[in-house]
Amino acid sequence: MGSKNKLKRFKENETFTNVVQPTRDEVLEGFGLKGQWHTFFKNNNPIVLELGCGKGEYAVGLAQRSPNKNYIGVDIKGARFWRGAKSALEQELENVAFLRTQIELVDQLFGENEVDEIWITFPDPQIKYKRTKHRLTNPMFLKKYKQILKPQGVVHLKTDSEYMHGYTLGLLQGMGHEICYANHDVYRNEGSPPEVLEIQTFYENQYLEAGKPITYIQFRIN
Repeated sequence: MGSKNKLKRFKENETFTNVVQPTRDEVLEGFGLKGQWHTFFKNNNPIVLELGCGKGEYAVGLAQRSPNKNYIGVDIKGARFWRGAKSALEQELENVAFLRTQIELVDQLFGENEVDEIWITFPDPQIKYKRTKHRLTNPMFLKKYKQILKPQGVVHLKTDSEYMHGYTLGLLQGMGHEICYANHDVYRNEGSPPEVLEIQTFYENQYLEAGKPITYIQFRIN
């Protein structure tokens, strides 16, 4: 994407009513919507996050399926989620928003027990050892998720990375977390929830065309 195109998208994001873009300082000094997201959506419906939402296809797809839940796509790349934000406005979907921020600040952006579910869709597996601190299912991130999730809140991990799938399963078992469901090839093995099978992102379609299995885990953090 050219820099002109990016700038155009950044400018457009500023006008979108479904995009929230706090500065890092605003987040660290006490973010106004923390614990108050129901005021943004003007209802008390469950809140579901998609972390690393990319183009926002999953957040929009989930919002279309479940109008009685509120969805928030979180990503630092605003030019990327511009597409999802624009689509949501065009479709008049009032139950989906986008938050431009770093995922490691998630516990500063949402209050204790404010979130019902978290989706992590096709994250970078951060395979190199030095990068493990950025892996979205590492113990540090799980601790942050536990803080913002309701006691029975669930986390969904959908990935094309068998490495990420195996790492996460091993970690969850080792730490005594509750694995509700796991499938190492959702399109060949039956049993995955419909929202796992019926929403496909641009990149997921590419992985499927290349013959890569798509994996899924649903879990609770104890």
